[in-house]
Amino acid sequence: MAEHSRDPDALFALALGGDRSSLARLVSLVERGGDAARTISRLAYPRSGEAYTIGVTGAPGAGKSTLTNALIGHLLTLELDVAVLAIDPSSPFSGGAILGDRVRMQDHATDAGVFIRSMATRGHLGGLSLATPEAIRLLDAVGWRRIVVETVGVGQVEVDIAARADTTVVVVNPGWGDSVQASKAGLMEIADVFVINKADRAGVLQTQRDLEMMLDLSGAAGDGWRPPIVTTVATELAGTAPMWQAIVDHRRFMSDSGELEVKRSVRVGEELQAIVARRLELRARELCTGRRWEQLGERLARRDIDPWTAADEVLHPVGA
Repeated sequence: MAEHSRDPDALFALALGGDRSSLARLVSLVERGGDAARTISRLAYPRSGEAYTIGVTGAPGAGKSTLTNALIGHLLTLELDVAVLAIDPSSPFSGGAILGDRVRMQDHATDAGVFIRSMATRGHLGGLSLATPEAIRLLDAVGWRRIVVETVGVGQVEVDIAARADTTVVVVNPGWGDSVQASKAGLMEIADVFVINKADRAGVLQTQRDLEMMLDLSGAAGDGWRPPIVTTVATELAGTAPMWQAIVDHRRFMSDSGELEVKRSVRVGEELQAIVARRLELRARELCTGRRWEQLGERLARRDIDPWTAADEVLHPVGA
């Protein structure tokens, strides 16, 4: 294995055969980016397109990891395998994920039908890294047909997950039903399924009524799908069967209506746009040699130049 530890082609061949350590190494290479990540994308893309991706998001403390752990257990009882990407805040020191997958979902981390991996948001708590869609595609290509992406639930990442998932599950707790907070988080717009976790606490019915009212006001069934509201107590493994059924129902609706194909097409287009923007940014920084970048910042601080003109100067060498 040592000679193959950094060879994407060899690792990909081993991962196709079910080698988990090779798959883990491939995910690490995807996270690092560069030529290896591009090679992996080239290998994975033609083999992808079969997996169904489920986003699990919501505010910190909602119990997303415990709920994901319970969902894994339920899928295993149905003899369905599942891969999980846990998107964690990046370490300011190493750039890696702070929380380890075995800590978050240790009950199933070593089960044969489960692959769990933590990924860092690369210092951008406001959004998923470009590596996330590539990692999803990689898992898809080597045969994982159900992929759960769980976000840390900080800032814009809650909304970004909707662009990376076929079905988005928004997890809330009793007493959460503050319409202003919900509007700010954008949760009403991205939710395909609502889960009220910790439903053994007081306030469940009121939270359900609040969500129903907000769905009524938002006209959520305008496209033919009204997000169902499921109650769970993840610590007791209660409610995971109805939650999974809601996901299955949404998948059926998306497939039958043609919305799944449309959504995936839009998703790939947005990914292309993000990759082009990122490469232009990196190329511009490469060409902005010496102290030129700092000098532009100083000129901006003095109001000698406006941001758009500064951007023109940076992008001029790349013809943008």
